[in-house]
Amino acid sequence: MKASGEIDTRGEMSEVPMPNHATRVLRVSLPMMNLVPGGMGGSETYAVELAKALAAMEDVAITVGLPATAAQPDLPFRSVLAGSVRGGSSASRRLGSQLTAEVSSPMRQLIRDSDVVHYPLTVPSPRPPRGKPAVVTLLDTQHHDFPDHFSSAELWYRKFRYDRPSQRADAVVTISEFCKERINSHLGIPLDRIHVAHLGVDARAFEPNTGRRQDFVLYPARGWPHKNHARLIEAMRLVREHHPETRLVLTGGALDTLGLVPDWVEVRGLVSRTELLNLYREAACLAFPSLYEGFGLPPLEAMASGCPVAASCAGSLPEICGDAAVMFDPFDITSMASSIMSAMQTRTLTPRGIERARTYTWDRCARKHVEVYRAVASN
Repeated sequence: MKASGEIDTRGEMSEVPMPNHATRVLRVSLPMMNLVPGGMGGSETYAVELAKALAAMEDVAITVGLPATAAQPDLPFRSVLAGSVRGGSSASRRLGSQLTAEVSSPMRQLIRDSDVVHYPLTVPSPRPPRGKPAVVTLLDTQHHDFPDHFSSAELWYRKFRYDRPSQRADAVVTISEFCKERINSHLGIPLDRIHVAHLGVDARAFEPNTGRRQDFVLYPARGWPHKNHARLIEAMRLVREHHPETRLVLTGGALDTLGLVPDWVEVRGLVSRTELLNLYREAACLAFPSLYEGFGLPPLEAMASGCPVAASCAGSLPEICGDAAVMFDPFDITSMASSIMSAMQTRTLTPRGIERARTYTWDRCARKHVEVYRAVASN
């Protein structure tokens, strides 16, 4: 028998000891066959951290389905590997893994043996058999709210791989009240079938710095259109008229799409988790000018690090940040610059942010999911 957390590279199912608990242990499968490690931003963080939190609970027994390229020996949950990711673009890699998963016997067996199947990365691959209780996570509906940010192929893909599975699922999990309203509005899914589970921050990973900070503004975000990098750079020009030594540090993938940037903008690209945590602790301010967020983890992670936050008032950000950030209109460069300077100078933001970040935990997020699993399993 394999220990809990050991990956079975042959795709064979192994038994998991069931804890002695008054509540019946619920067997949950979480296929993540479209996982592209390092290439999915917050959705990857959500899926992996959720699985970790669920694996620590006594009243559920989870098994995660992964593509072979996502194998990691230190994952604290039982995994079954199936297929390989093929192709050059992220879209073709996702599709390649899904097609392989559709004919994967171990993956189909994983779902058949579970009480509930949950697709945390939305795409239902392999598809659940008829009658199997199914939960789909839909992180946002940006493809409906900002369709010009997507190619026609991506819009088609999301219609058939995001929208329709969500409409057919027994329950939909999303990550903010903002997203719940948009899903209901765009897809017509009844509100009582949409459940909000706010994401979490692992406070143990953060060491708040309440002292002196360095003279740079941080923005950790991939170079996607809705992340609004161009307006942030223009706002920082205004900030530098008052604070000429202040730099802008950008981290994240796909930042080559920004083209040439001023010499006071430091483009670091993808950085390690350790480096990002250090940047949070050292930055004078986190600027988060996104035009659209289903949740927005970086502001909370910055708050947990003691970093002041200036954030857009778009999407879910007011809901998540509350009064612990200076909010601004992401289309108004002057407002953005003023808010960044205010955040750098407002001393009450740091304690408010630290306290607010503590209210968002992965354990709370996972427990909400278990409530949903039990509800659909009992119907």
